[in-house]
Formats: sequence, C-alpha cells, structure tokens
Amino acid sequence: MIIRVSDIQEDGLAVEDAAAVGAPYADPAWQVEGLSLRLERDAQDVLVHGEIRATVPQVCSRCLEPFSARVRAGVDVRLVPRPAAADNVELAADDLDVDFYRNDEVDLDALIETETTLALPMKPLCRDDCLGLCPVCGGNRNVTACACATRATDPRLAGLQNLGERLSP
Repeated sequence: MIIRVSDIQEDGLAVEDAAAVGAPYADPAWQVEGLSLRLERDAQDVLVHGEIRATVPQVCSRCLEPFSARVRAGVDVRLVPRPAAADNVELAADDLDVDFYRNDEVDLDALIETETTLALPMKPLCRDDCLGLCPVCGGNRNVTACACATRATDPRLAGLQNLGERLSP
C-alpha cells in the first residue's frame, strides 16, 4: 500500500483495516491479523505510530517443530525524505527510529514487514516448557519420553571436570 505524503491531512491518517493493506509480506505464509497505525505530518517528515498484529510461521529453537507465532509489533517511526545527493546516509545512534521515503510516497507494506520482522523473537519457542531434543538419540522429548542414558563426558574435557572444586579455597 502506497500512501502519498502530500495526501496526509493536517489531522493525520488512520490505517486500521488489515484487508485494505492486502498482503504486505514477501512470504505469503505471514498474515496480518490486525493493525492500528496513525500517520501524521511534521513538515516534510511523517510520524507513524501504532501497532501491528500478525501470525508468522516459526521453527522452535529447542525441538525444531514448526508452529505459528503471534507477533505484536509496536510502531514508532519517523520517515524523512531520502536525500537526493547521496545514496549512503550515515545515521547516528539517535536516528535508529528513522527511515526514509522517496518521491512523496510512503511504502506502508515495507514498513509493516520491517516492524513485524524486528518484533520476532531471537529464539522462538513453541511453548515456554518445551523440552527440546534428546542429545543422544535426537528424539523430540515433547512427544515421547526418552530412555537414553546421559552422554558420557568428552575425554578431552575430563581435566576440567572438578575445576570448580580445585579452585575453591
């Protein structure tokens, strides 16, 4: 969805219809469940505030099973016109919430995809109490109880086995 900056009225523009946005993600498996965005002009800058709710397929970092993650992304971004003189623009630490628009047009799809991606967890879990995989047989401990014996200590690390006790006074 492309929004012309010159079309944003003084009282701002509200975007709350997920159907109007369509499919903003490159991956069709990602789905927007809802959004509530407010675009306001500040001279040539555009301030975008609100929230995006989406469902994103993920793979659990413990058991490697696929699951659908619900993502809630808060949006607080300032969009400024891209400078015409240089392709590379250096941003300071205070500019981390700044992005660019070009030719009087804000690409809302790119903004939605970026904010959703940034809200994804670094280590997704299918559930908080996920037991993960057995280090011996590789079985999913959430599905079946594993009877494997614990793996023996690597003989190369045997010298470090009681290091804590030896260093204690």
